[in-house]
Amino acid sequence: MPISPQAYRPEAKLLELGEGFFDPVAPADFPDTRTRFRNDRAAAQIGLDALTDDEWTRHFGRFEPLPDTLPQPFALRYHGHQFRNYNPDLGDGRGFTFAQMRDDRGRLMDLGTKGSGQTPWSRAGDGRLTLKGGVREILATEMLEALNVPTSRTLSLIETGEELQRGDEPSPTRSAVLVRLNHSHVRIGSFQRLAYHRDEAALRKLVGYTLRNLYDEDNDDPVRLLDLVVGRTARLAARYMAAGFVHGVLNSDNINVTGESFDYGPWRFAPTWDPAFTAAYFDHQGLYAFGRQPEAIHWDVMQLAVALRHIAESDPLVAALDQFGPRYQSEVTQAILWRLGVRPRDPDTDRDLVQATERALRTSSVGIDRFFFDAFGGELPGTYDEPWAEVRAAVASYEPRKDRSHPYWSGEPCSMLIDEVEAIWAPIAGHDDWTALNTKVAVIRGMSQALAD
Repeated sequence: MPISPQAYRPEAKLLELGEGFFDPVAPADFPDTRTRFRNDRAAAQIGLDALTDDEWTRHFGRFEPLPDTLPQPFALRYHGHQFRNYNPDLGDGRGFTFAQMRDDRGRLMDLGTKGSGQTPWSRAGDGRLTLKGGVREILATEMLEALNVPTSRTLSLIETGEELQRGDEPSPTRSAVLVRLNHSHVRIGSFQRLAYHRDEAALRKLVGYTLRNLYDEDNDDPVRLLDLVVGRTARLAARYMAAGFVHGVLNSDNINVTGESFDYGPWRFAPTWDPAFTAAYFDHQGLYAFGRQPEAIHWDVMQLAVALRHIAESDPLVAALDQFGPRYQSEVTQAILWRLGVRPRDPDTDRDLVQATERALRTSSVGIDRFFFDAFGGELPGTYDEPWAEVRAAVASYEPRKDRSHPYWSGEPCSMLIDEVEAIWAPIAGHDDWTALNTKVAVIRGMSQALAD
């Protein structure tokens, strides 16, 4: 097997937790395995880019174990609040953790699946993923990575040859199995489950596992863990906003403790800065609308604090939780300045610029991606008149963090609105033409180079 011994650094840290945290499972036996997306850029960061095509399908379509990591797949156990209603019947229902390894930054990474078959937590589900759902996840993760949002990455998408029945798209529809590269699948809901069962020993073990393996801290202090999670999730909420992204389902089982976004179902990018814009057709109350995402993520982190109350005093937990708001404000300022392509100056001046930008976006009909494309580097075109006068005056004194010499800036802004997602899928569904998807991924990666520090 062509694995670089320098780049491939396998781990099996999950086994430290023991049987009470997961269930051994077997992958589905698919009738076919056809690789549709192979992310060698991500694979290189974990030493797997040299896999042959046959090895790729064996490991990521048939799930032969990778060397020296987990001996078999494990479906994780967790609970969670779903649209603020507690559900104790959750867990990995169509996925599992397949392997762990260090990336090129030394972080512990999980290879997790979506659509890999039924588990004890599947309930009435078939454990499968539609091919369209896999394509949508590729587009979401590529776009978010380019826009500086901490996100899982789609490592592999393999079509599996089954015809699936679904109520929300034309059926039968094609099936796939997806592998994501993620900085942990430990969720807020993982802690909620242990608190629900009043298993204080297991809670302490999970706190220690998380701090040692995901934060590189040699302690087991639950207050310290909450403080770290508050910081990471405040950053995530801020970067969602700067990206104009709506996750759609910010339940506590969909928030991991490293603050890395993952598990993309009914996501959307907002066309304009509309706080009421929603991604999920079933979010009738707008609980996870674009403008309410910071509130939603804060609420989820509160549930982590409630769970940790079983093993920590309430006052220091509340003090840590109270830092979410100030940290979010600092993070959203940094995130919007990053998209504007300017260097920070001082907190008060930066905050004034960001607030002016948000007001103008909210009261105008200018698209989010159009504005940040035009304004990158700090100089607004003359076509931006009222209500942009305050932004123009404020941003003029800022130093660009990067010039506009990259070819991306000579074209049009790269967006990912729902109509384009459907247009990319249509030729795949109609005549198995993947050109539009591959072209879009290349354009997104070009934008990433243009934006990157």
